[in-house]
Amino acid sequence: MSRKHWSLHCSYAYPVSLCALCLCGSFAPAAELKIGSKIMVESRILGEMLTHLARDAGATVTHREGLGGTLVVWQALLRGDIDAYVEYTGTIRAEILSGKGVRGGGAMRRALAEQGILTSWPLGFNNTYAIGMHEATAERLGIRSISDLRKYPDLRFGFSNEFRTRADGWPGLQKRYGLPQTDVKSLDHELAYRGVAAGSLDATDVYSTDAAIRQYGLRVLADDLQYFPAYQAVILYRTDLTERATEAVDALLRLEGRIDEVTMVDLNARVQIDGKNQSVVAAEFLNQLQRQPTQVGAAPEPILAAPAEAIVESSAGRLLRLTWQHLGLVAVSLAAAVVVALPLGVLAARQPALGQVLLGATGIIQTVPSLALLIFLMPWLGLGATPAILALFLYSLLPIVRNTLTGLRDIPLTLRESAVALGFSPVARLRLVELPIASPTILAGIKTAAIINVGTATIAGLVGAGGYGQLIWEGISLGTGGTGLMVQGAAAAAIMALAVQGLFELAERLIVPKGLRLKPE
Repeated sequence: MSRKHWSLHCSYAYPVSLCALCLCGSFAPAAELKIGSKIMVESRILGEMLTHLARDAGATVTHREGLGGTLVVWQALLRGDIDAYVEYTGTIRAEILSGKGVRGGGAMRRALAEQGILTSWPLGFNNTYAIGMHEATAERLGIRSISDLRKYPDLRFGFSNEFRTRADGWPGLQKRYGLPQTDVKSLDHELAYRGVAAGSLDATDVYSTDAAIRQYGLRVLADDLQYFPAYQAVILYRTDLTERATEAVDALLRLEGRIDEVTMVDLNARVQIDGKNQSVVAAEFLNQLQRQPTQVGAAPEPILAAPAEAIVESSAGRLLRLTWQHLGLVAVSLAAAVVVALPLGVLAARQPALGQVLLGATGIIQTVPSLALLIFLMPWLGLGATPAILALFLYSLLPIVRNTLTGLRDIPLTLRESAVALGFSPVARLRLVELPIASPTILAGIKTAAIINVGTATIAGLVGAGGYGQLIWEGISLGTGGTGLMVQGAAAAAIMALAVQGLFELAERLIVPKGLRLKPE
């Protein structure tokens, strides 16, 4: 090819190639992000902000909200079940990096980077721990600081489950101030607030940006010995996010330095007190920031390419979606339990010594708190339905194994001997004689497991598995403003339990031989 023809070829090939690259870029799949948040209102609002920002950058975003405490969300981030969430520096040092001797911000960032996690600069507000009392109680006793609590050893304390045990919580606080109180309970954070307001508790832990301080009329006691560290809000995100979703990361980091403490308190109040949807509140705030400067003297920097729009699901649509999720959790776990527990029950009836071991093992599982079991399973199974289904499956084993064993063991000896005399093989005796006779008792065990599952499945909302628990836990976090959600979730679970019981009554008519059905006297 001559130089002239080669130049002519290149003059056409270059724009064609450029157009091809542009077309490929325009059809490239959008980055997929999973944003996480804890159960507390503030975390869910901040999670919605991250969701809006990433979506504005062109990413496909899922917000896995209300995932429980620090351990649950952190494990989800490490596994890749979520890509980013908002955490607090004090919590990072005291809980996530506990025992590593991390002091300054640089050391904290390096320690996180070693685990594949990056952190933003602070978002602008410090949500530190504090101790709160009802204003009337504190005024009557003359208590203004944490040191003043030493004068009243009979005070009743109620702390959130995390604060009660974590290194920067009650154990260290009690030691630092020499507090003599022994009546200390662990309970849900929102329930502790309500207990203080009702007078059944005298003090609880509070977050300095929590709208509940205003809502319940609490006095925040001065930390006169400066025990609590700074809890600056920062974004934690996976290192690989900088490669597969660069524009989304840039969008998230625009939130740095944009939220002060007064603003955060107001945002929390809009959701917790005024009852506004968290996605709407987050969108309104981001739209207000659209032309605000990041710092004094800086040029205005747009935080969004287009105004944020909240996606609010209708109440009926949400309830229907959660119903299918809840029903799926119960149905799958129960079906698996029946397949496994029935043979175990038969084996236990055939081998009495082994039967005692099986009953003991399944009984021990029942004693493990459901939330503890879910947290134990999370590092291996991640978030979502899988750990929830496995936990429900394990809880279903005992009633089915026990009732199968009882039903087979209580078959009259004369009937067993008659089946042997007729020449039935062991398998035939089991299929044609023993299981039909024991079927009412076995079915009762399955029904018990099903109803237990309907109630226990509400805990699955804390690990992103959905179901009615999402309504209940969200309602608890909203305080008095969330009573409607709690009632809705609890009522829906009760109705499902009644429906399950009715279905089993119908199943008894179809499965249990007519002559073996229990009749009322």
